[in-house]
Amino acid sequence: MKEIWRIFLIFCRIGGFTFGGGYAMLPIIQKEIAEERKWASEEEIIDYYAIGQCTPGIIAINTATMIGYRQKGVLGALAATAGMVFPSLLIITIIAAFFQRFQEYQLVQNAFEGIQIAVIALILDIVLKMWKRSVKDYFGILVFVLGFLMLAFFRLSPVVVILSSALGGIIVQIKRNKGLGSSLDKSEGDLR
Repeated sequence: MKEIWRIFLIFCRIGGFTFGGGYAMLPIIQKEIAEERKWASEEEIIDYYAIGQCTPGIIAINTATMIGYRQKGVLGALAATAGMVFPSLLIITIIAAFFQRFQEYQLVQNAFEGIQIAVIALILDIVLKMWKRSVKDYFGILVFVLGFLMLAFFRLSPVVVILSSALGGIIVQIKRNKGLGSSLDKSEGDLR
């Protein structure tokens, strides 16, 4: 039971000190779970995030649930989920009670602007880390460019982009296994 409580507290801290939603939580989840606790590798965290984005619900909560489940089964999943949700629920309740009174203060508006900029920096940092770990060949670059275009310009659903990318990855791997690889097959060292 001590470990369940610890899972709850860890995700409570992650949920309570991360502003900007699920993507902003990824660097903190990676540091806490992969680097400090060694509960999962950084690659596994990225995989959990990808799955969390494809499944219904909030990415950070889905990711926390998977990590909690991996640690202690259903009780771990419940503890991680509750830990991730509790701080937001508490903070939103407090903000809702006082928001009308404080929203017009310039200090509050400036604080939220600063938080937004910090969140952008956190997201950019994790994008660069994910790029280094995920884009290993020309196929990776192609998937990135096509995925970005589909999201940014064609406004396709992230689920469609992820599933299309997964299908493309499967097809390329089958071709590679049959020896039919193309110029997309470059060693990892070629892009570093």
